[in-house]
Amino acid sequence: MMRLSEDARGVYVIAITPFTDTGALDLEGCDRLVDFYLEAGATGLTVLGMMGEAPKLTVEESRKVVGRILKRVDRRVPVVAGVSAPGFAQIDALTKMVMGDGAAGVMIAPPGSLRTDDQIVGYYTQVAELIGDVPFVLQDFPLATGVQMSVSTIARIVNTLPTCVCLKHEDWPGLAKITALRKEGTLDRRISILCGNGGMFLPEEMERGADGAMTGFAYPEMMATVVEHHAKGDMERARDLFDAYLPLARFEQQPGLGLAIRKYTLAKRGIIASPALRKPGNALDATTRGQVDRLIARQETRLKELN
Repeated sequence: MMRLSEDARGVYVIAITPFTDTGALDLEGCDRLVDFYLEAGATGLTVLGMMGEAPKLTVEESRKVVGRILKRVDRRVPVVAGVSAPGFAQIDALTKMVMGDGAAGVMIAPPGSLRTDDQIVGYYTQVAELIGDVPFVLQDFPLATGVQMSVSTIARIVNTLPTCVCLKHEDWPGLAKITALRKEGTLDRRISILCGNGGMFLPEEMERGADGAMTGFAYPEMMATVVEHHAKGDMERARDLFDAYLPLARFEQQPGLGLAIRKYTLAKRGIIASPALRKPGNALDATTRGQVDRLIARQETRLKELN
């Protein structure tokens, strides 16, 4: 069985969940998404994340989505599943379900009730005991969870819990946090650091010691290219390509609207059949759709100039 490890690197795309216009699961769309993500250079996938509309799925629907994606991936890359939930019973059930279906590991965000460092460490200690030997991703996303994790808190979790193999770094601003975590003596072992925020800071994050991205963007090939050129030592080329996509990446990062923009763009690219979000969810008005269309056109022009 493929297991997530401290060596995870590259781009773990946060997969969207495709729906029909009526809000039903589009399982054939899951197949097309997997093919698209892998062709774009993804080295892993993350399902049931916040941008995968996981809270809108029933347990049975979650199993269908994970199972369909795992079947299509066919062990070509690791698949991580988000199992964050208010209570341990849900986390335990989801973890057993996805790992039984062949996931490589799970991702767990802290509940918003945690306030002190000791509470955060205590929570993950209990989580690690609950899920046993399952490798997990520590999700540090204070803008969404409201939980602030200091460098010393993350270090305590990593240094005492060997099944914590990856940090999903999504603090903002957070570049200094990556530098501090990579400083010799902070961590007892080197773990994977994969970054979020739609890839908005990926060049700088790679320079600080990140191993890649674990996030979504309608053009995941941009993130794969940045990581690839960083590995080659050609950051100038990485930045040139990143800059071509930046206006659309910035537009997609709008709180409350970003997923609708991402799905609209993926539908425009022919990857999914419908841009629909499951209700409750925002839909783009005509003006916003027109702005996205212009950004896509300008991006294509810039890419032609670079090539």
